[in-house]
Amino acid sequence: MAHEAAGAAPAYRPYAPLPAPARTGGGAVRRPRTAPTGREALLEAGWEHLARSGGLLLHGPAGIGKSVVLDALAARATDEGATVLCCSPTAADTPLPYLGVIDLFARVPEDVVRALPSGPRTALRTALLRGHGPVGPYGGLAVRLAVLEALRLLAARAPVVLVVDGLQWLDEPSAEVLAFVARRLESTDVRMAATERVAEDGRPARARCCPAGSAEVTVPALGDDDIALLLLASGVTLPPSALRAVLHAAAGNPLYALALGRDALRAGTPSLPDGHQPVPPELRALVLDRVRALPGPVQEVLLLAAAATRPTLTLLRSAAGTEPTAAALDAAERLGVAACDASGAVRFSHPLLPVALSADASGPARRRAHALLAAAVGEPVDAARHLALAHPQEDEATAGTVMAAAHLARERGEAATAAELAALAAGRTPADRTELHDQRLLAAAGFACDAGHREESERIAQSVLDCSTSAPGRVAARLVLLRNAGQALRDKAALITDGLREAAGDQALEAKLYDWAALRGLLCGELAQAAEHALRAARRAAAVGDTGTEVDALSTLARVRSLAGEPAAAEAALDQALARADHGPRSWGIQRMRAILTLDSDRVGSARAQVLALLGATGAAADVEQDVASLVALTRVQVRAGECREALRTAAHCARVVADAGLTSAPALYAAALARTFGGDTDEACRLAVEAVAASEADGDQLFLLRALAALGQAALFAGDRRRAAQSVESLRRALEIGAAMGAADPPLLCWHADLAEALVTAGETDAAATVLGLARARVTGPVPGSVLAALERTEGLREAAAGRAKEGAVLLRSSAQRLRPLELPVELVRTLTALGAVERRARHRTAARAALTEALELAERTGAAPLAARARDELARVDAVVRGTASAAHLTPAETRVADLVRGGATNREVAAELFISVKTVEGTLSRLYRKFGVRSRTELAHVMASAGLRPA
Repeated sequence: MAHEAAGAAPAYRPYAPLPAPARTGGGAVRRPRTAPTGREALLEAGWEHLARSGGLLLHGPAGIGKSVVLDALAARATDEGATVLCCSPTAADTPLPYLGVIDLFARVPEDVVRALPSGPRTALRTALLRGHGPVGPYGGLAVRLAVLEALRLLAARAPVVLVVDGLQWLDEPSAEVLAFVARRLESTDVRMAATERVAEDGRPARARCCPAGSAEVTVPALGDDDIALLLLASGVTLPPSALRAVLHAAAGNPLYALALGRDALRAGTPSLPDGHQPVPPELRALVLDRVRALPGPVQEVLLLAAAATRPTLTLLRSAAGTEPTAAALDAAERLGVAACDASGAVRFSHPLLPVALSADASGPARRRAHALLAAAVGEPVDAARHLALAHPQEDEATAGTVMAAAHLARERGEAATAAELAALAAGRTPADRTELHDQRLLAAAGFACDAGHREESERIAQSVLDCSTSAPGRVAARLVLLRNAGQALRDKAALITDGLREAAGDQALEAKLYDWAALRGLLCGELAQAAEHALRAARRAAAVGDTGTEVDALSTLARVRSLAGEPAAAEAALDQALARADHGPRSWGIQRMRAILTLDSDRVGSARAQVLALLGATGAAADVEQDVASLVALTRVQVRAGECREALRTAAHCARVVADAGLTSAPALYAAALARTFGGDTDEACRLAVEAVAASEADGDQLFLLRALAALGQAALFAGDRRRAAQSVESLRRALEIGAAMGAADPPLLCWHADLAEALVTAGETDAAATVLGLARARVTGPVPGSVLAALERTEGLREAAAGRAKEGAVLLRSSAQRLRPLELPVELVRTLTALGAVERRARHRTAARAALTEALELAERTGAAPLAARARDELARVDAVVRGTASAAHLTPAETRVADLVRGGATNREVAAELFISVKTVEGTLSRLYRKFGVRSRTELAHVMASAGLRPA
């Protein structure tokens, strides 16, 4: 927003541009200083405002980063040759007259002051405390005129930039001087950059001190990612739980984040939550300066609001009384600290305020507030939390109540709250009840794992493993640690073997450990061992009546059988699991596995319905890992169903779930790569697939390594050039080698054989493609889905055409298309039709080519398959180019014909020029005309079109 002088239109200001940034030898702009973290765009915009309008006023609350941006602008101006005059007043400077002018003129050369007329010079020297003399009745005016003239003299030498950091504290005489000067700078090369502290969402009060037309720019809060980077760059490395608390309280304010982060780093990670987050004294003083001046009763009500999980007017009235609440909220609203909205919710103006209020209160005051809230809150989970924080001592009645609330919170899908409550319950469990204490701690660890807070979960479970004297307790801790590992089970074998040793004879514990051994075997590609462990787990679980573990083991067995290419055995295991499962969380994995089997058998619509029903049933009750697994499954279904735009949205949702939990997930990266491969940009898809490969390798997860490599191979294949074809061959070949070592033989693996063969054809290796297709056919020993046969036929058709047998290739491609038409696989049909169109085009069957490619393009655009649409569009353009080329050939001039012939022969522009005794520039111009005539964009396309049009080199 730009401001103007009151009552007047802004004057036209013919500023000369600031000096252009110096360039290095390579032509890159030299940036002498690195932009502040997260402020790159703001710095560039500020520099642009300063250069164009001559003035910039950055405003925002304390700590938001105004000074950092201003310093960067001043440093850049200095490096670009401007004269920079600075002042940075503080609150203590406000009553000192002309101190701002004194600071600004500290670097003004004395000869500039001496060049001023006598009267203004004397007044300025007096104001600067450099001399003594009578100022007279017009002394203030003389000082202002002296400053204006001095700036004009300086600007005649080089551009001048006035930098004032903190207009709110600038003394009034200096502010009046700047306001006077700012209105009279239109004919000088003087610019001004300033900052002003304002309240949240406030407006600057001293904009008059800046030149008319200056840009008023609000400095926004930083994003969480930028705050995290800022903390790391400042040497503040926090565990995820502490980082989450800092990010929430700071709300994008860099000063707050650094102060909170450094304090948390000094304090270390608390062993148990205590209901409030520490805030350093200097930060409390900054944000609570006005609150501390309020009467005690008002502060007590505000402390109640700060301590409440969801403060409302009704709650505060119940806890503190109607009149005290009204008085407190009235005072808080006048100060801009808090307000009550139309719904009755009480909201603080910044998330740090309630945190600081709680930290500033004494322990007894906090406990008293929680006791009042526990009595006033009707909601059982919130009431239990306040009860625990009001009574930190050991008490089984309190611990039992809080633990019951933890289970209730988890049932409602509030896993993080459940973890906090279970930890509070453990802390209040009597010391002589060690087994119960450990159970509650492990419940807290499990709930934290559900919430995706794996660092916290691991810390708690490891403490039980290290300290428990009970063998079952240590085994239970190992089970939590195994669950907490996610996909990264490769290096967790010791947890299983040590657990089996301690659990010897306890079939219930052995069943759980063998279940984890089976899952580890599946992820590590040890399918035979995984099946054996799953059967052991199922038998032991059935013997002791542990239905949940039995169902889990049977579900893992079904995944193993499916991957091994035994769909009937997989279905049998799933049927057995479903017969034993209820309709709760234990059945979710089975339903997801059944949907994948349905998808692999080409029943896409049914698979979609199953996954959507599963997501609807799980809702908020699912943990992060279950959420991710279901979203990855849905992404796979949507891609195959030709819902590529929806797949992009689902993959993005999956990425947000993982990011919100502070995790890295190979499955989520795979889903993102897969969605981009079919619905986005192939370069971005390759980048994501490479990340998915790296994450899978780090986890030792062979299952998702297979999928990530296949996604990378497909993305590179869809790029459509030979360089990427080599990358596709490498990735897909590695995926098939890993699959063979695992003994995998499921339908996707056979389709990846077809993709590898297609990549080999693209790379010109038709014999190698034939070998791969032979291996794939040898694996087809029983009934296989139609999509697999269609994929193999498509690649065989491409290979036949590449070997010079276009007719045979077209027949195979038409057969592939006919197999696909009854199926719900539009993306696969697009691939086949595009391949058919390309083969028909090369055979000069233009009508057939156009029909196939037009259908492919319409279908690709309808399904949102952007990379495939681009390929179909490119092939269709080539058909049109051939038609145009035939018509255009008769209109070539002799000179154009000679240039075209030489270019087709592989001559460079310089070689063509030498051969025809013309300039390189003439060759370039001739080629441009040829491109336009034939409707092509490259030498390769020109040669192809001329050959297709039947034109031969002279």
